[in-house]
Amino acid sequence: MKSVALLIESSNAYARGLIDGIIAWQREHELWSMYVPEQERGAAPPEWLNTWQGHGVIARIETKQIAEHLENLPIPVVDVSAARHLTNLPWVETDDSRIASMVFDHLRDKQLTNFAYCGEPFFGWSQERERRFAECVASVRGNYFSLGQKSRLQSGYSWNDERSALENWLRQLPKPVGIFAAYDIKGQQILDACRDLQFAVPEQVAVIGVDNDQQLCDLCTPPLSSVIPDSRGAGYRAASLLQEMMDGKAVSNAGMLMPPVGIAERHSTDVLAVDDPIVFEALHYIRRQACEGIQVNDVADRVDVSRRSLEFRFAKILGRSPHQEIERVRMNRIKQLLTTTELSLQRIAEKTGFPNPDYMATAFKRANGCSPGEFRRRQT
Repeated sequence: MKSVALLIESSNAYARGLIDGIIAWQREHELWSMYVPEQERGAAPPEWLNTWQGHGVIARIETKQIAEHLENLPIPVVDVSAARHLTNLPWVETDDSRIASMVFDHLRDKQLTNFAYCGEPFFGWSQERERRFAECVASVRGNYFSLGQKSRLQSGYSWNDERSALENWLRQLPKPVGIFAAYDIKGQQILDACRDLQFAVPEQVAVIGVDNDQQLCDLCTPPLSSVIPDSRGAGYRAASLLQEMMDGKAVSNAGMLMPPVGIAERHSTDVLAVDDPIVFEALHYIRRQACEGIQVNDVADRVDVSRRSLEFRFAKILGRSPHQEIERVRMNRIKQLLTTTELSLQRIAEKTGFPNPDYMATAFKRANGCSPGEFRRRQT
């Protein structure tokens, strides 16, 4: 039995997802004897690692200190951090550029024109998310604002100073604004500051984070929308790479980027900056009822206009039809259920307004290029 050390903290949802993926790989392939020290994010590896007679390591190498400890180990190491302190190692990470693009699309769908990013420049993944987000905003000539706060890992960090800077920044932002928080804890901090400043969320400030830490997101006031990263898939792939290395196989250090699964939308971004009251009401009705099997005529009846008038308004304001909006909401819900539950396709079809799973599968493949079953397998 191979002995493997996991230098991965368990204090956040993303890291726990990595560990879940490693466990899933073991169950399907080969059991390892696991060494899992109590680890804080960015903490140095345990002293025993230097004399440990193990076979491999999976680590989040996020600081130079960690890199120095691991660089000369005579055993295989797989990096599950985007920092890239050791460029000769194979690595697996989430695709931060695609995360940023997904967040932009989500906020853009709300018809917002003001966009802001609140991150931590200390981390490469935060820098990449901001770079791509700013690029997306520039492509539509939106208004872009940024606040780069210090990391808790940096010297001179003071939460009181950071909180004051955050509140000053929020006061200066034009409203309404959509804020991309680098990760969920940052999103929680923004929501807390908005509450103290008496800014309405999501009407004045819409906030979305990353990692979908469900407990943290649900504890926020209001609950925080968040990107669902494929951390489980990243952990699974890292375990597979490590096993290949321990078997003496050559492994590329080119790296692997895992695309995000989707967005768990909660109240913090449940806003639509639409001036047309008919379209505004229709969109809210669709968000609430799309998975109940409603049709375009049901929406038109709800807002008391003709179908033709409704379609004209949607095309003018959103650039898509009411039918396309209904299908978009349903597809997003299907993806969420496929990746966050073990419900059967029959039950998912029932929950999303389809008469049977075959009809759902046909619609899903037409919209996404793969069957629901294939999509689910890609996430595991």
